Amino acid sequence: MKIVYVERILVMFNLFRKSGYTNLEWVGADIHSHLLPGIDDGAADVTTSLLLLTKLLSLGLKEFILTPHIYDEVFPNTHQTIDRAHDRLYLEMEQTGLADVYTHSSAEYMLGEKFDSLLEQEDLRPFPSNYLLVEMPWLAEPFQLEQTIERIISKGYKPIMAHPERYNFYSSQMKKYHELKEMGCLLQLNLLSPTGYYGKQVAIVTHYLVKNNMYDFLGTDLHHIQQLSKITKYIKSGQAYKDLGHLTIKNTELL
Repeated sequence: MKIVYVERILVMFNLFRKSGYTNLEWVGADIHSHLLPGIDDGAADVTTSLLLLTKLLSLGLKEFILTPHIYDEVFPNTHQTIDRAHDRLYLEMEQTGLADVYTHSSAEYMLGEKFDSLLEQEDLRPFPSNYLLVEMPWLAEPFQLEQTIERIISKGYKPIMAHPERYNFYSSQMKKYHELKEMGCLLQLNLLSPTGYYGKQVAIVTHYLVKNNMYDFLGTDLHHIQQLSKITKYIKSGQAYKDLGHLTIKNTELL
C-alpha cells in the first residue's frame, strides 16, 4: 500500500510540473519587457538581450512583445531607434537558431506632452490588434487622464495600463483602480509585484487587484539579470502559479 501511495504522489508531482505550475506555459506570451538592446534602461547590449530572451524561453514563454520606453527626453525613442535595435536582436536570434521565435516590437508610452503629440499625429507603435501599452509618472496622476484615455480610445486604440499596482499615489484610494477600468483601461500586472520586489505597499495593492480579478494581462517587465533571477525563483517554486494562475490572463489574445 505504501508503494502505491508513493507512486500516486510521484504521478501527481509530475502532473503538477507538466501542467505549467512551475513554468509560464499558462501565460504563453510576454507582453511587456525591455529586451531590445541599448535603447532604454533595459538590456544594455545584444548579448544581454539574447541571454534574457533565452532564459524566458526556458521558463515556458513562447512569444514576446518588446516594449522599450518612449518617455519625453528621458528615452526619446522613435520608430527608427526601435527598428534598429530589433534588427540587431533578430540578427543574433537568426545566428543562434531562434529565428522562429515570434517577437513584435511595440513600446511602453509614458503619458505626457510627447505622448499627446504622438497620439494626435497617430505616430504610435501599437501591439497587434491596436492595443497600446501606457504608463503614468511615479509621482502623480497625469493631468486630464480621463480625457487622454478617451482620446486614445477614440483613435481606435485599446489602452493597457502597465503595472497599475506600482502607482503609489493610488495605493490609499482603491476606487481609482476601478475608475481606470471604467475609463476603458485594461490592466497589466508585473510578475514580480506580488513578491514584494517593488515594496510592501505594491504587494498589498497587487493582492487587492488579484482578489478582485481586475487584471487582464501579465508581463515580466524584465530589465536586467537581477530581476530574471527573482522571476525564475518565483516561477520554479510554483508560487507564481499559486498566486496568479486562477486569473483570466489574455496575453495570447494580443498576438
